Amino acid sequence: MISWQEILLRLGLAAFFGAVIGFERERKNWAAGLRTHMMVCLGACLIIIVSAYGFADVLNNKNVTLDPSRIAAQVISGIGFIGAGTIIFLRQGTIRGLTTASGLWTVAAIGLATGGGMYMAALLTTILAVIILWLLQPLERLLSEKYKQYVLKITTPDKSKSLKVLNDIITVNGLEVLEISLTKAEEDFIISCTFKQINKQQLASLANELQSDEQIKEVFWKV
Repeated sequence: MISWQEILLRLGLAAFFGAVIGFERERKNWAAGLRTHMMVCLGACLIIIVSAYGFADVLNNKNVTLDPSRIAAQVISGIGFIGAGTIIFLRQGTIRGLTTASGLWTVAAIGLATGGGMYMAALLTTILAVIILWLLQPLERLLSEKYKQYVLKITTPDKSKSLKVLNDIITVNGLEVLEISLTKAEEDFIISCTFKQINKQQLASLANELQSDEQIKEVFWKV
């Protein structure tokens, strides 16, 4: 059995590592913030300590063996329930919270490493996690802006008008359309266009132009 000083060291380091990663989520006002990450990392650390040393009194009995890795496997799979709670479905095609969920999964692994006495592995993982979550964010924004797609939806009750709008978008405006569709919903016709090479000002101008047409019922665009 390890000493209480060693137990305190491992639990304290786990709480610290969880706090470092949790702080990055906290500053963005996510539901899983500083305290949540600390508790996940601390709990995972305690679980692996109990798994490795908590059954020492029965190991001397005949035909009794110990496999601490079984508990670690249960922690890694079980943390998915908490991670799923941080994922938010805003609307069709828009999901938020995946990074926070993956962060919680990583924090649980850091807690297990700390509880197992692998301090350097836990420290290096914490540093790399902070780099991924914080320092690489500007690069992620740059790449997402470069490959961002815009969707324009136009609703009109007149089929002939919808066909004319389709023709205008494809030919008159000279826009690069990646995908286009025309569907009928009850009494209306809905045009859905996905653009790549278009900026927000250009898209807003197109939307305002379409909204001024009395034959067009609704214009909606999103990124």
